Amino acid sequence: MNLKDVLLSISPVDNNAADECIRLFDLVAKPIGSLGMLEELLSRIAAATGSAELDVSRKAVVVFCADNGVVRRGVAQSDQSVTTAVASMLAIGKASVSVMAKTCGADVVLYDIGMVDTVEGLRDSKLMHGTDDMTEGPAMSRETAENAIMIGINAVKELKEQGYQIIATGEAGIGNTTTSSAICAALLRRPVGEVTGRGAGLDDEGLKRKISAIELAIATNRPDPSDPIDVLHKLGGLDIAALAGVFLGGALYKVPIVMDGFISGVAALVAAILCPAALGYILPSHVSGEPGALILTTELGLSPVIHAGMRLGEGTGAVALFPLLDMALAVYQKAAKFTDIEVDQYVRMT
Repeated sequence: MNLKDVLLSISPVDNNAADECIRLFDLVAKPIGSLGMLEELLSRIAAATGSAELDVSRKAVVVFCADNGVVRRGVAQSDQSVTTAVASMLAIGKASVSVMAKTCGADVVLYDIGMVDTVEGLRDSKLMHGTDDMTEGPAMSRETAENAIMIGINAVKELKEQGYQIIATGEAGIGNTTTSSAICAALLRRPVGEVTGRGAGLDDEGLKRKISAIELAIATNRPDPSDPIDVLHKLGGLDIAALAGVFLGGALYKVPIVMDGFISGVAALVAAILCPAALGYILPSHVSGEPGALILTTELGLSPVIHAGMRLGEGTGAVALFPLLDMALAVYQKAAKFTDIEVDQYVRMT
């Protein structure tokens, strides 16, 4: 199956299943809708899977590691050696997301989609040894971007075949808030300065360099905002392309995908423009501390549950949603019903 076939094969979510989920939640002995957005998230899971009988006990977070050639422009506090260091910690289960995932019973699945170095313990899906410098020309070819998207789609297929019922998105790679900000600015036609933040901790001069590099990349490449793959291959990272594939794969294989922060959000935007129906399969987790994050979630029409100023990446924000989903699901399945306490059921007011 190629990308065109994938896009043609995706169908909308099952809104009847979502309605049934809400109906069953209304039977629980509590005020109607009193778990707020947690109830909405469970209904989105029902819509994605096509059933109000929910089970998300098998969880995974898929992390794509990649390097970005634009780093040589001084857009980050460190160089590409940090990508290697983080990937090494991921491989031995010592990275932040690894520790967080373990606490909530999620498995971490690691891909090298385009690192400069090679780290043992990551699945080798390397398409480039880091992208090219987007200030000088396209970061990658269009074919490479499409291949990266397909790797993300196939990752979902494999995880579903292994029994996973919900997948969180993660990434690691120095410079990927730069590529994300570039794609966000281009696709949403926003000023670069409005959607660009300090990433891992730039000072004022570093932020100016970052904004200037993005503006130069956009001027050099002249990406077409109406063609997300054109924008992606000219300005993007391989991690973003693969994550866009994960969102499309979730829609194709009916697996709910938990969106992490700003970088994952940019990938979700790419996926949603390619296939609007894919948006229904996405669960928002948190609002990143990056300035473009709220703009992005508003554009996507998603309402994240967690507002904690997180901006670590790796999928940490998405994994933080898992315990909340587990608790909401426990109430949905195990809490007393109005019939159990012999009290008239509350009526939903519309």
